[in-house]
Amino acid sequence: MADAASAVEEKQEQQQDGKTQAQSVEFSEAVGTEAATSGGSINVLLAMNVTVAVVIGQAELPVKRLLKLGPGSVLKLDKSIDEPADLYLKDTKFATGNIVVVDGRFAVRIKQIIGLGDTAAEADGA
Repeated sequence: MADAASAVEEKQEQQQDGKTQAQSVEFSEAVGTEAATSGGSINVLLAMNVTVAVVIGQAELPVKRLLKLGPGSVLKLDKSIDEPADLYLKDTKFATGNIVVVDGRFAVRIKQIIGLGDTAAEADGA
């Protein structure tokens, strides 16, 4: 604890002088473990669950109109019924697909997977 107090006092003295001194530090070599090199760590990633969001369209409206929405209100979206829905991981679009019904639930039939080199404009068919 005394070392920490003297280090703080030394730092304050250096700051009062307007000069800062740099000190070199030596780090010990990290020892690799077999788990880090075995490739088994990828299994942790493969077992993870990720949330996929499906966007069928968007609408922009004033807050005043938003506050008037209630049960039975209809909000017109910017996409036609023939356009594919967009699939997102976080904020990144990774695929497009068509909305279908499976066992009484909404589902998405993947139409296109967007590769890393693809842009959103290319994915939209532009």
